[in-house]
Amino acid sequence: MTDVPDRLGRMVRQAQATGRIPAVSAALHRADRPLWTCAVGDTGNDTALGPETVFRIGSVTKTFTAALVMQCRDDGLLDLDDPVGRHLDLPAHGELTVRRLLSHTAGLQREPHGDVWDSLRAPAVEELLADLARVERVLPTGRRFHYSNLGMALLGEMAARLRGGTWAEVLADRVLAPLGLTATYTHPTGRAATGFLVDAYSDEARPEPPADFGAVAPAAQLWSTAPDMARWAAFLADPAALDPDGTVLAAATVEEMRWPLTTTDESLWAAGFGLGLILVPQPERVTHVGHDGAMPGFLAAVYGRRGGQGTAAAMGAAVLGSSGTGVEVFDLVHRLLAAAAEHDPAEIEPWRPGPPAPAHLRGMLGRWWGEGFEYVFSWHDGTLRARGADDPAGKPPAVFAPLPDRPDVFRTVSGREVGELLRLTRDERGVVVRMHWATYRFTRRQETFDGYDFRVGD
Repeated sequence: MTDVPDRLGRMVRQAQATGRIPAVSAALHRADRPLWTCAVGDTGNDTALGPETVFRIGSVTKTFTAALVMQCRDDGLLDLDDPVGRHLDLPAHGELTVRRLLSHTAGLQREPHGDVWDSLRAPAVEELLADLARVERVLPTGRRFHYSNLGMALLGEMAARLRGGTWAEVLADRVLAPLGLTATYTHPTGRAATGFLVDAYSDEARPEPPADFGAVAPAAQLWSTAPDMARWAAFLADPAALDPDGTVLAAATVEEMRWPLTTTDESLWAAGFGLGLILVPQPERVTHVGHDGAMPGFLAAVYGRRGGQGTAAAMGAAVLGSSGTGVEVFDLVHRLLAAAAEHDPAEIEPWRPGPPAPAHLRGMLGRWWGEGFEYVFSWHDGTLRARGADDPAGKPPAVFAPLPDRPDVFRTVSGREVGELLRLTRDERGVVVRMHWATYRFTRRQETFDGYDFRVGD
């Protein structure tokens, strides 16, 4: 059987040939294997193509800006529901909130005022801010997903001012350096590939003009390599593995960013948007999290993989291409992640016996009934858990954490009814005879809603 590196390499070569992309660079990062890379084609200049070749990553830049915004939130410099005008002096649209701008649900028009893509001249910061008075809110806030480079530019400038530097300075200091992304830049280096428009009806590839995005840099300015972007994708999927101390972002913050706040298509729920991140569901409760990017002459796809059997820790992939129309890049990144998990799955950790449940909880483990359905409460990995008796194997359980001052009250910290309380009720012997989870009654036998036993007090 063809080994996995050869299988992945063949997928890259096929995409490069089918998509007629002058250069493709791909990388796969995972905690349990050496970095895998593959580069196919030609840079279009005098430099050799390889893993160190730099490509423009376009809107993947937005994920970095989103990280800067979330850092500001975690440090108490802003609240996600703050109006952006609280932190930037704006002539218009200052009432739009940080959360809405991050999730592209603010309704703000897509680009800054003017025909940016005609002239390829992006405004400077002060011009962009002053021209907000000439910009439309094209949809009511919260109505639906509407992508906005302008909105992300405002967030980048806001984060930079809150930190007392430029966006580029703050990004380098607070994200790129701590994560070791040493080949990610705001401008191309001497190792950069040339971006092309490949003619639709011939084999001609015409170079695209370089473009500096000025004040819109926080939306699309960055250049990088496939290995750097695979590492970034792995961080978005599994931050604790790459940043265990939470220097860049706490794992809980990245988890918050990954929660889908809107779908990108009302009838085809094939992708969602969180706080600056695209979420692409896969079969069997797997999610790919990251972003695509497009700029003249370049396409990029950068995604990490979460969940599912075979998925390794810190698993992320990047595919960078030097054609503005080589859309095979977008699908290839997902196929590489799926193929790696299927054909080179992570090792299965053996189960080992652990300590018993605390004495005061042992008697309440087992089967309970709520709303007419059966649930199983158990103790695993040092936590109290619950799942529906008929839940599919891959569905995560609810996990509870005790309240420090109330030994028979727990907070649901993940899974079903997250955030809600679980209260235990004991009889005069100390036996748990009833529970309330999110105020719904749970009993040892199936009961109707009028089956409450008033002889047992709370």
